[in-house]
Amino acid sequence: MKRVRIGTRGSKLALWQANWVKAKIENIFKDIKCETVPVKTTGDKFFDMRLFEQSDKGFFTKEIEEALINKEIDIAVHSLKDLPTEIPEELEVGAVTKREIPNDVLISKREKN
Repeated sequence: MKRVRIGTRGSKLALWQANWVKAKIENIFKDIKCETVPVKTTGDKFFDMRLFEQSDKGFFTKEIEEALINKEIDIAVHSLKDLPTEIPEELEVGAVTKREIPNDVLISKREKN
């Protein structure tokens, strides 16, 4: 049986998404067993920092990308919103799943100046 290590952030949402992908892979490919591997990212370490205060483009992805490049994991599952517009040359987006709720939206209150 082939083993596939799925890298993901350790948040509840990220783990849910990775386990959803794990179930899909294992249901389609009966000879594959997946393991979810949580990876702590800079965004997880500094969870109290406001996103606009950080300048690192891979705030939620850099450590996962490094784990892929170093072959510590085989694939990664991310929220598309967390991916930077440019990824390392040796990596590629291999698949995008169908959105569960295609009309979700974030509404926030603007602070007065």
